[in-house]
Amino acid sequence: MPVKPKILATNPVFPETQALLEAYATVEVNPSVEPWDYHEVRRRCRDAVGLLAFMTDRIDADFLAACPDLRVIGAALKGFDNIDLHAATGAGVWVTIVPDLLTVPTAELAIGLMLSLGRNIVTGDRNIRANGFHGWRAQLYGAGLAGATVGIVGFGLVGRAIAERLAGFQCRLLACDQSVSATTAEAWPYVTMTSFENVIASSDYVVLALPLIASTMHIVNAETLAAMKRGARLVNPARGSLVDESAVADAISRGQLAGYAADAFECEDWALENRPSGIDRRLLDLSAPTVFTPHIGSAVTDVRREIELSAARSILDVLAGRVPFGAVNDPGKRMAHAQSAAR
Repeated sequence: MPVKPKILATNPVFPETQALLEAYATVEVNPSVEPWDYHEVRRRCRDAVGLLAFMTDRIDADFLAACPDLRVIGAALKGFDNIDLHAATGAGVWVTIVPDLLTVPTAELAIGLMLSLGRNIVTGDRNIRANGFHGWRAQLYGAGLAGATVGIVGFGLVGRAIAERLAGFQCRLLACDQSVSATTAEAWPYVTMTSFENVIASSDYVVLALPLIASTMHIVNAETLAAMKRGARLVNPARGSLVDESAVADAISRGQLAGYAADAFECEDWALENRPSGIDRRLLDLSAPTVFTPHIGSAVTDVRREIELSAARSILDVLAGRVPFGAVNDPGKRMAHAQSAAR
């Protein structure tokens, strides 16, 4: 009886995901919500042909060299900045993502962060739990969305989903994205497409909806924050290192920024060698409004289940010799080119 290939899942998965994979492979799953570190994942992946990867994983050239049997990385992710795509392609390893299932829940959370930040929802909850409630008091006055100018930095799927959900809040919507064509912009008549500089300078709320690439690293920095409208609020449901957290703490401390809400943090961007070990302590200690959630942008049960299943199906596509859904590289073309050049 032939031995089944091995697939490694680096985090807990739904029973449906495990059952789907086990019909074709031997599956090893991390049973703990605490992720394996880089070296443990690499050790366990040495004899695997497929890897079901998550946000906590870092895949680089050294990792791939240690896993010679690996054929496919099915990432249960939309962003893939934690995977060295060039190294994977050179090693003949497919990389797949889940391009759209995370869009709606991330946009919903972005709206929740905006409302929580502007209306002091989290602060009010903490006050009641700590001090009890004795009736209305003239306190915790904040800022609503009606009449506000909201700037969305990045107008891909997530940015557009945020705009769509904000359309009913009677706010003025600005957006910037150099890759958006005039034709695409025309499909969003209630959104004014403008420059990054104008979005930053004009907005009461600035919402980030960008991938983390070299050009967006610390796109919000001390200079950016100084150019923002005094008293504006910043919301980051995307990637931590889009923001220089130290600069944000400085801007809040001096009153330039009225508040900051985030679902992602610099310490999570595993592929960056100089990433901090945790959230800037000053952000956690600030008395000014801040709202932080533990990267739950896609944490809707049905959505997370389908994200895993989509990534798992992509792994099985490769094992069956098919081009996988959600592929962001094509190692077959790279290998064919190398073979042709060697002739």
